[in-house]
Amino acid sequence: MIEVHNLHKRFKLADPKAGAEDGQKDPRQRGRFFHSVEGVSFGCEAGQVLGLVGPNGAGKTTTLRMLSGVITPDQGQITVCGDDLHQDGDDVRRNIGFLSASTKLYERFTVEENLRYFAGLYRMGKAETQQQIDLLCEQLQMNSFRHRRVIDLSSGMNQRANIARAMVHQPKVIILDEPTTGLDIMSTEIVMEFIRQQQQRQLPVIFSTHHLEEVSLLCDQLCVIDQGKATYSGSLEAYGGGRDTISLRQRFMDEHKQALAEVI
Repeated sequence: MIEVHNLHKRFKLADPKAGAEDGQKDPRQRGRFFHSVEGVSFGCEAGQVLGLVGPNGAGKTTTLRMLSGVITPDQGQITVCGDDLHQDGDDVRRNIGFLSASTKLYERFTVEENLRYFAGLYRMGKAETQQQIDLLCEQLQMNSFRHRRVIDLSSGMNQRANIARAMVHQPKVIILDEPTTGLDIMSTEIVMEFIRQQQQRQLPVIFSTHHLEEVSLLCDQLCVIDQGKATYSGSLEAYGGGRDTISLRQRFMDEHKQALAEVI
């Protein structure tokens, strides 16, 4: 399981005066710093799927980057299977599979060559690597293009290969940043089914999305972030009064009208 307690993260601004003249200054911009995350807490246990949602710029990606170990929080704690992510180092990070928008594969390598390379970085044995690659190619329906170079793949194929890269070392926690963005209907369904399969394997899965339909179909838990703060963290049913998309959308719209108006 993964537990997140009271995360904070700020970044130094290149231009502290930006936005001040036209009244568009974000309230999280204070002095020379932008406080991207200011109090996010939630938990995701084995076999649970947690959806992370919120308006654009709310702090979701910064939160996920802290969960993955890519950046260190200024305050707060993240524990994975009881171990502190940022104090116990690489051994804990090995237990995390992280897909970000910037996750890339080597374009001149085939899908399988990429997976073998990244498995090697985790010092996986030859037999274990082959078994995991075969499993991921089956789960993500990649057998038809596993020997094709990444540069020749469609966006949906590329995304599935990137997810396989994040999973090749058999992590104990899965973190996916908007895994279905820009995908066609078939690729989206394959990714969603893959998440269901990981849930059945009793792995905790955290993913961010702008699609409440995905939350309704996949999630047990929900964390809503707005202006760097977790405005809700708990069961999906308790948030919307049920699992249907209409109820979820109505509460979300009611609570975030101002932020959504600013985005539009």
